[in-house]
Amino acid sequence: MKRIAESELILNADGSVFHLHIKPDHLADKIILVGDPARVANVAKYFDRVEHNASNREFHTTTGIYKNKRITVLSTGIGCDNIDIVMNELDALKNIDLQNRTENPAHKSLDIVRIGTCGGIQPENPTGTFIISRKSIGFDGLLHFYAGYAQIADKEFEKEFNRQMQWDNTICRPYVVSADNELCNRINKGEMVDGVTIACGGFYGPQGRVLRLPLSDPDQNQKIQRFRYKNWRITNFEMESSALAGLASLLGHKATTCCMVVANRNAKKADTNYKDKLDRLIHIVLERI
Repeated sequence: MKRIAESELILNADGSVFHLHIKPDHLADKIILVGDPARVANVAKYFDRVEHNASNREFHTTTGIYKNKRITVLSTGIGCDNIDIVMNELDALKNIDLQNRTENPAHKSLDIVRIGTCGGIQPENPTGTFIISRKSIGFDGLLHFYAGYAQIADKEFEKEFNRQMQWDNTICRPYVVSADNELCNRINKGEMVDGVTIACGGFYGPQGRVLRLPLSDPDQNQKIQRFRYKNWRITNFEMESSALAGLASLLGHKATTCCMVVANRNAKKADTNYKDKLDRLIHIVLERI
């Protein structure tokens, strides 16, 4: 088997993966991702027992037991670039022999659900709405760096999005990927909107926000709100779902994103006192993952 070089898969002196600082036996097969490191404790407080804690930079990890289910909750920080780190290191922990630096003969699949917050786009999704990302549109460009992208992308959706948006070719080409259908059906029993999520490479300009800098396309958000493809409408902005769904699919894992709307861009309303309301979404995911 091909040996993976030390420069490609960097390990710490204790044998843990470089960024997450955890070893294979620290990781459950069911994983909840959150952006905010402080949110790890908000999830783990429901565990019946905690087995392991680790912390490095924005990556905080707690593994424990919830109602006889072993679950890992892990913070990623913000952005698809961090999801690239997290997904590759999670997969390495399950599917690479770290001592011999070779791929394990038997593939192990993970169930991964990201819990986060988002900006709602459609007027019928006010603050407090739960949205599950059935499809994600990536403004980040990450998946274009991986072979196999063409096999998992929704090319017809991409083509129609570029046409309706009159997409500027000087900006990174958007891609469209789907979350795992079985996992979405398991998590959403009617409490969430089945959505199309745009994962942006930034919080301000890429999501159409204007402070002091003008936008290259001032009509971007109006075009996004009007977009229609078959029965799909774009429901929300966030910053991680496309990389998560895409890398999970390429690596053979099940993943989806569940977000609560904390700002409705159409109504120009925001709710910063959302932490208690987010607990309901956390509870739903813990029960069904």
